This record gives sequence, C-alpha cells and structure tokens, in this order.
Amino acid sequence: MAVLVLLVVLAASSCCHVVAHGGSSHGIGVNYGRVADDIPSPRRSVELLRAVGAGSVKIYDANPGVLRALEGTHMRVSIMVPNEIIPDIAASAAAADRWVAENLVPYYPETRVKYLLVGNELLSDYSIANSTWPRIVPAMENLHRSLRARRISSVKISTTLAMDTLTSGAFPRPPSAAAFRPDIARAVMRPLLRFLKGTNSYYFVDAYPYFVWSENNKTVPLEYALFQGGGRYVDPGTGLTYTNLLDEMLDAVVASMAKLGYGEVKLAIAETGWPNGGDYEQIGGNAHNAAIYNRNLAARMAENPGTPARPGAKMPVFVFSLYNEDLKPGPGTERHWGLYYANGTAIYPIDLTGARPLWSYPPLPAPENNTPYKGPVWCVLADHGKNLNETAVGNALAYACGQGNGTCDAIQPGRECFLPNTTAAHASYAFNSYWQQLRKTGATCYFNNLAEETTKDPSHGSCKFHSSLV
Repeated sequence: MAVLVLLVVLAASSCCHVVAHGGSSHGIGVNYGRVADDIPSPRRSVELLRAVGAGSVKIYDANPGVLRALEGTHMRVSIMVPNEIIPDIAASAAAADRWVAENLVPYYPETRVKYLLVGNELLSDYSIANSTWPRIVPAMENLHRSLRARRISSVKISTTLAMDTLTSGAFPRPPSAAAFRPDIARAVMRPLLRFLKGTNSYYFVDAYPYFVWSENNKTVPLEYALFQGGGRYVDPGTGLTYTNLLDEMLDAVVASMAKLGYGEVKLAIAETGWPNGGDYEQIGGNAHNAAIYNRNLAARMAENPGTPARPGAKMPVFVFSLYNEDLKPGPGTERHWGLYYANGTAIYPIDLTGARPLWSYPPLPAPENNTPYKGPVWCVLADHGKNLNETAVGNALAYACGQGNGTCDAIQPGRECFLPNTTAAHASYAFNSYWQQLRKTGATCYFNNLAEETTKDPSHGSCKFHSSLV
C-alpha cells in the first residue's frame, strides 16, 4: 500500500503586470495557440513572449507570419505537421521533402527551429487508429531523411502524446506500475521509441496536474498539485519519494517506456499549466492557482530539473498557453489557460526564467472556487444579447431546439416563454433547456462562444428556466 503523508507548506504569494527582460531569454517555453477572436499580431506576440522571459515557443502549425516574427530572437521554436496530412507524408518521401522545403527551410536557421512535431495527440483520437496511427513513424522517418539530405542536424523530430497513452490514464499510481495501453504498446509505441532513441530525440508529453487534481480533489491535496508541498508519496515499487503531482505523471511515462526496453529515451513536456478560469462546476480554475503553478514550475525547472527517477535531467518544457483562446470549444477551462488575455493584457505577472523570487510578486486575488460549487447554474446568451449577431444566434437557437426532447416547447407561440418574442430571449431559454437536458452526456454551455453560465436565475414571470445543482 502506497503511503501518503500530508504536510502543509506555505503558499508562494504572487497579480497583474509582466516582468520585463532584456536580451535573449532562457526560461521555459510557451505554447502559442491562436484559436481566438482578436489576438495581438505575431510581432507583438513575440514581444509578449520575451516580456515573460520565455526561452522557447511552440506553435501548432508552421505559420509564415509567426516564423518570420521569430527571426533573430534566438528563441527555440517548435513547429508542427498537421494531423490530417500525416498519412500522405508517410506514403511519400517526396511529399515529406516538399513539406520541409515549404514550411521549414525558408525560415531556418534565422528562425531557430529546434523541434518538428508530427501531429498533436494523435493516439487520443480513436477515429484515426487505422488511417494514421501506423503511419506516425513512417512519416517521421521520411521527414528525418529530408532533413538529413539537407544537412539539417539540429532539428529533432517527435510527436506530442497525452497521458491517455497509459493504461490508467493521467493518474497511474504508483508511477512504477504504469504501462502503455495494450492497443498501442507494441504496434505504435515500440517503433516510436526506437525512432526517438535512434535520433536522440524526445518523448513529448502533455501533462496536466490540474485535471488529475480536479478529478481527485478529495484525496490529492491542492498544494501537492501546485508544487507547494501538501504531502509526500512513496512509490512502493521503487521507494522513490514524490513531492508533487507532475513528477508522478512524468515518471509514469518513464516507467512505461522502460517496460518496452526504452527507459533511456529523453522526456519533454509539450504542454502543462493551470487554467485561470472556467465554468462554475469546474473546481480550482482561477488566476491565483494558475500563477502559483506556473511560477513554481519555472523556478523548479531552473533550480532542480528532472524527476525522482531521473534527477537533474534537463528537459524542454512548454507552458500552455500564451493567450486565453475564446474560440476553443468545450468546457470553460478550455478558454482560460493564457498568460495574457486576448487583448495582450497580462493576467498575472510571471518570470519564466525562474529567477524572480516567489516572495517578490504582488498579492494575488484570492481563489474563490477551490471547493466545489454547490448551487444552481443556468446557461444563457452571453452578454445579455449585446451586439447580437442575429444569424449566428439564430443558427445556434435552431441547433439547440433540434437536439433535445421538447427543448423549445415553452418558446412556441402561446406558451409560457414565447414573450418577449425576440431572438435573444428565445436563445437564452433554448440554450439553457438544451444544456440542462444534455449536460450529463457531455453538452457544454458554449454554442460557438455565444453562451455563458450564470448563477442568476433568468426566469421571468410565468417563464421558468430549469436548473440543476452542480
């Protein structure tokens, strides 16, 4: 039986302007996603990256404007081959070479491309198991041949993988018992690890302690997830002692690789971080926790990299993400991982070099959702229908009314919620009715960024909006 000894450690206090850095930066990296309405230009984004001391940046494509903006910055840059073209690149060396010629060569070496990632979380998408999974390594091999033919030896090729490549998902305790899923272990992971070892590349993992903690918050202390102590976990299989959740997750990957004979393959963190906001029912997503996690992560990687299984081993690390991305679908946390709001304003100050003492940051806003919210929640049209896009809202209204069972009966002529007879009023009712009926099967209060959750009852007169306790 594994031992969990609870300790209480003082939190590092830390809000709301960034730390300026001159010259080149040497801090951990940042994921620069762009799934947002109106974010700063690539050149301004590079300035914002430098302001927080980022030493590297990872993008989810090979966008020319972004790569041009990164010229001469000395930041290590990671680019990505889109998931959908991987089968073509695997089938054709010429297609792979053409991709390199068009998406890497024009910017290299002025833009310091360091990593070429072939797809994003491919092994989490079971719909492409037959079409793409067997072709990941052949695609990497073709791209590697293209780089070698061009005498580009400094660019490492890999792919990003979520924690669901392991049999027990994101929280395999003890780490030493972890193993890759049987459906991919021999068929996909073994050849992938062989390629990574042969090219001295990295296993890039997306590791989010937030999700582990939020799903196990009654047994895993928040402080343990935020690098603030909160407990020690001793792995009964190895005797190694863990003081934070991220180390457990990383060593679970190390143990899984070792069981296939590739325990020495280097590890990199493609994504990690903590959400600065979310839906009412999503515990712990706030700026306070996000700042503490990312500050402690940066300090940890600067002072004491590695894990208990690999003490001192330096690794590439990329925090998610540069901006809050408001066009990402799904639960509210999906749109709240940024260091900056979409307008370029800092959400909290941070120094990704890890050099700034944690005590020197100004106080953070107190967290208000570190315990589960217990009250009623409704889903309504965002911003009370201000600046209403009638076409977009009308389409979303039609969708909501067409999905559920009697979802929109109450807004039909003569019924209790028909008045006021406006698109905005009907949309709020329909969004809420759909969400309350289908949320347990995965429905979210999003509707293409047109909806928002509220704790204020939108019922009026005889029109009652259904609610359910979180």
